[in-house]
Amino acid sequence: MTTPLDIGSRLELLVDDCLVERMSDTVNLRLHHPDRREVVITFDRPWEGNTCGYGTVIRDADLYHLYYRGASMHIGGGNLTYTHPETTCYAQSRDGVSWEKPNLGLVEFDGSRENNIILANEGIGEGAGKGISHNFSPVLDTNPDCSPDARFKALGGCGGGLYALKSADGIRWTLLNDAPVVTEGAFDSQNLAFWDAERGCYVEYHRGMRDGRDVAMSTSDDFIHWSQPQWLEYEPERLTQLYTNQIEPYYRAPHLYVGFPARYVADRGWYSPINEEISESSGSRRCGTDYTDTGFITSRDGDLFNVWPEAFLRPGPTPELWMYGVGYTAWGLVETAPSVPGGPPEISFYVSDAGGWKGPANSLCRHTLRLDGFVSATAPLAGGELVTRPIIFDGSALWLNFETSVAGSIQVELQHADGSPIPGFALSDCPPMFGNSVHRKVEWTGEARLSSLAGKPARMRILIADADLFAFRFGEE
Repeated sequence: MTTPLDIGSRLELLVDDCLVERMSDTVNLRLHHPDRREVVITFDRPWEGNTCGYGTVIRDADLYHLYYRGASMHIGGGNLTYTHPETTCYAQSRDGVSWEKPNLGLVEFDGSRENNIILANEGIGEGAGKGISHNFSPVLDTNPDCSPDARFKALGGCGGGLYALKSADGIRWTLLNDAPVVTEGAFDSQNLAFWDAERGCYVEYHRGMRDGRDVAMSTSDDFIHWSQPQWLEYEPERLTQLYTNQIEPYYRAPHLYVGFPARYVADRGWYSPINEEISESSGSRRCGTDYTDTGFITSRDGDLFNVWPEAFLRPGPTPELWMYGVGYTAWGLVETAPSVPGGPPEISFYVSDAGGWKGPANSLCRHTLRLDGFVSATAPLAGGELVTRPIIFDGSALWLNFETSVAGSIQVELQHADGSPIPGFALSDCPPMFGNSVHRKVEWTGEARLSSLAGKPARMRILIADADLFAFRFGEE
């Protein structure tokens, strides 16, 4: 018999088949896609430019922080040249939609400190495109033993390895160590690290080269001394190179890692005359024939990742979005107010947008997704069923995140581990649920109490008809 999985009262998402024992032929797991919203920021300052990127978004209480590379390249005469040294820039927001670039007065650029620069490459790293500002990636440290002067930590660097930095306020940064802390890899990417409360250590993901661009990881107790990097494992195998990884614990279910890597497909040819022109003027064929979009990967241990073969976010409808370097998703999921008044909060993603290479400035566009809405178990109106493996839960109630049509429904039956219905929780005891909710309680008619099943192995048999089930959670009312 299958060993029961103890899920306690944590939120469980249907992003893989970990909880699934069987599904009828009419049920499948479907990848969903975020909705494009508005361009939230344009990188049009002299210290920014058309190759800004590697963004990181952090929410700290009621303040949203955005970090990004300030960079600009001139294309012409068969050459690519930097127009100014790379910088690390900062913006902030109270709602994740309207952003401002504060004058911080920290770093001089072209004779003035009236800018939003927090770091520049001088003195750290190995020249243009190689220093910390090329790919500076900060994180809000959730380690309960973190010292106040290091609430924010970061990795950055390219040529000689990754440097570790710390900050009390996320704006003023100092090195944690004089030398790079991770040196084995190919770091021309966005490399990142965070505290994993489940493991009780820091976890770091960076670019390496294995059959093209790939991802390696290591762990640390102090953010300075890191283990020997290990390659990620994939199931199924990745079908593209991975330029970035954008992996993080999902904030509503931190036992689950989600990642939004930039999928890199080389030499597909010219999509439009713009691509051919870029290849010719830059002297680099790949600038016009290589393409990126955003994928979706998940993991329950940080080592083995489930890879969705389809794109999570496709480039878009205009030729300017179909070129190398566009469509990189910034690191960091944040919760924002609903796009539809009266609706539930949403998850916001920030994605590099058109304007690069040919234009003077590129931009960042916001996309949104329903809470937990990455993947759903779905079936047509004719219906189908999903049966979980045996689970052990805590609590006295069950909530679902689901959506149906007006004719659709979801029902839940609880079963003994052997598959027989539990009296009081059979399908006939559960009125069909319909509607659209991120947190709807499942009701059973009769007097049986769900709390009487807590701590005991049970299965869920879920009937789905013209509906999507995204997630569920047991817990106390």
